[in-house]
Order: sequence, then C-alpha cells, then structure tokens
Amino acid sequence: MQSNAGFMKALKCRECGREYPLAATHVCEFDFGPLEVAYDYALIKKSLTRAAIESRPQTMWRYRELLPVADEPTVGRQVGFTPLVKADRLAKALGIRELWIKNDAVNYPTLSFKDRVVSVALSRARELGFTTVACASTGNLANSVAANAGSAGLKAYVFIPADLEQGKILNSLIYGAQVIGIKGHYDEVNRLCAEIAGKYGWAFVNVNMRPYYAEGSKSMGFEIMEQLGWRVPQHTVVPMASGSLLTKIHKAYQEMSKLGLVSESQWHMHGAQATGCNPISHAQKAGLDFFKPVKPNTIAKSLAIGTPADGFYSLKVMKESHGYAEDVTDDEIREGIKLLAENEGIFAETAGGVTVGVAKKLIASGKIPAKDSAVLCITGNGLKTLDAVTGHCGQPREIKPSLREFETLLAAEKQLVNA
Repeated sequence: MQSNAGFMKALKCRECGREYPLAATHVCEFDFGPLEVAYDYALIKKSLTRAAIESRPQTMWRYRELLPVADEPTVGRQVGFTPLVKADRLAKALGIRELWIKNDAVNYPTLSFKDRVVSVALSRARELGFTTVACASTGNLANSVAANAGSAGLKAYVFIPADLEQGKILNSLIYGAQVIGIKGHYDEVNRLCAEIAGKYGWAFVNVNMRPYYAEGSKSMGFEIMEQLGWRVPQHTVVPMASGSLLTKIHKAYQEMSKLGLVSESQWHMHGAQATGCNPISHAQKAGLDFFKPVKPNTIAKSLAIGTPADGFYSLKVMKESHGYAEDVTDDEIREGIKLLAENEGIFAETAGGVTVGVAKKLIASGKIPAKDSAVLCITGNGLKTLDAVTGHCGQPREIKPSLREFETLLAAEKQLVNA
C-alpha cells in the first residue's frame, strides 16, 4: 500500500484492471476506461465492525475505512446519516407491503445527497494539495461545492447551464463561489470543464477527482443497511443522471456483504429517469447494453444529463441484480412530488418526483412485487425546484377576518365533498 493512502490501495481501471497511483486522475491511458478506487479489504475487515461503526458519530464518516481519504476528513465532517423513514401511507397509496424513504432532502449543509460526494472529494483534494476546486453541475453539486469550499477556505468555480432553476443559482452565489453560467446543456458544460481542468490543474470534483468523488455516494447505501437493522433492502429505486449513484449504492451493498457486516442476500437495483432525458431507461427497456445520447427536455434538471458517464455501468448493475428502469413525464413527476408530500410530509425536488413516479409504475407492473419491501432514494429538497410545481398545487383561499366568512367557506367545502 502506498504511503499516506489510508485503506486505499490504488486507482484501478474498471475495464482492463490496470492500477494507477492515488493522484488526481480519472481515465486509463491504455483503454480510456474510468478509474475507481481499490481498497485493502483484508485490512478494513480488522477495524470495521458493527460495534465500531455504532460507537462513532452519526455521520457518513462512521464508515471512513470504505471512503477514499488517507487521514481524517477535513471537509464536511457533519454530512450524512439522514433519516430512513418508514412510509406506511405512501406504501398504501402505491400498493406495496413495506416502503422506506431514504431522505437526503435534509442532508447537511445544502439539502441534497451531493453533500456526500463533495465532502469526500474536497477532503481528498486538500490531501493532494489543491487550493482551488470546481465542478460541472446541474445545480445540486454546484450548491454543495460552493458551500463546502466556503467552509474549508477553498476557492471555488462552479459551471452550470445558464437556464437552471433560480433557486439553485442563488444557492451557489450566496456562498461566494465564482458561478459561471454556460449557454448550453450539461454535456456541453462538462466538455468545457474537462478542457479547463486540463489547462488550469484545478481539482474538478467530477472530472480529475471523480474516482474519489463518486465513492461518497456509497455512504447512502451503508446508512440504508445499518438503518434497516444490518440488512440489504429487497428493492432500491434510485434516480439516474450520470447513473453513478445507482452503481455506488450497489457497490456499498457488495462491500458490506464481502466484509460480513450484512448477510448475503439477493437485491434488486432499479433506475429512475425523466422521459425528457431517458437514455439509460430507454436502453434498459429495449434490452440493450448500451445507450444512445439524447438532448434533455425535462423539468427534472438535476437529472438532465443526455450522455451519462456511468450509463453503461448502471445498465450492467440493473441486469446483474435483475432490476428494471422506468421513466416518467413532467406531469407524472409533479404527481410524484405531491404524492410524497401529501402522504409523508416530505417535499422533494423534481428528482424525487421521478423516483416516486417510477416506483409507482414498477409496483403497478409487478416488476416490484406488492408483497416485497422497497427503499426509495430521495436526493434533494423541493425548496430548490419551486418553479416546477408553482401553479400546480392550487391557490390559497382568501377571506376577510370574519368567522361568518370562514363558516361560509367550510360549508362550500362540505358541499363539494358531498357532491
């Protein structure tokens, strides 16, 4: 193991298996395959026990041995361990025996699961000596990089499509980051960032720091298993943008099984996309192992990646785990947001509406059997995407400060119910 490597062994190509030093690099120079962190599981097994985990602070860093930092984290030490909510009312509405909501809509500090990946990426960037960090983002990542860089005293540049929701733009500007709006879709933003990363040598969390950054998503899976009483859920429904979150939650389940922290079991990974940007779900439903890039056109802007970096691997995971993909229209997304809010009191952003809407379809079709149990991953807060539901939730009814007017309103309401 390299010096100052913690429990990491190397970066390893996901295609050919070649190993590379634990530096800021993300692509194999032989076959251009993506690099991933490889760990010393024998060493990890000696220190990572259920008792050890349960004795630690309730953050994502209680699983530190399985996260790619050499020393103690220096950014985002309070991130994670969000609620796993038993959703009995939503389960009844969707027609399934048991349902759980993993609610990263309340993650610290920027109310999305991206706080997980950013705390890992920035902690590792500091270890590697970077002082400027950056990202290409559809919104949530930009918010998290800006906030966590601000708390860590790092200079931050965030690059976003110029037509993002205003809430997400403001949520990046407030932290003092340099916010650059690009007149184009996310894939064009990402290409530009790859060029900037090569020229300026900054730590781009989802470019040259991607092998470390992506591993932070595993913490959502680790928490789900612990919160379920150290078991893997039968079904997990995950929203897909790049597809990385789905693959990393699956990896978390594999790692915990390998280390003997949960029992060996069969689980199913299901992917959720918006119909207006569905390259992965379209390919899965067609029985293909590859996807065709698309031009995004959906209210679910946080999922609007037409050329998903982990699309191939997410298709592979769904096939291996006997899972399915599905997609939903903008109207179905809004319906999903309202279903979750009205039944469980959780206000999710558009990606959450996608996850709920897709779960509804998969349960109705029998692909998730009604007798089974499922976990839905909610990745961001509805306060960030108010534009998507404005005008679709009704209007407040206004009256004068008069008891008589209020009673008239109640009487009218009863008439409507009895009609």
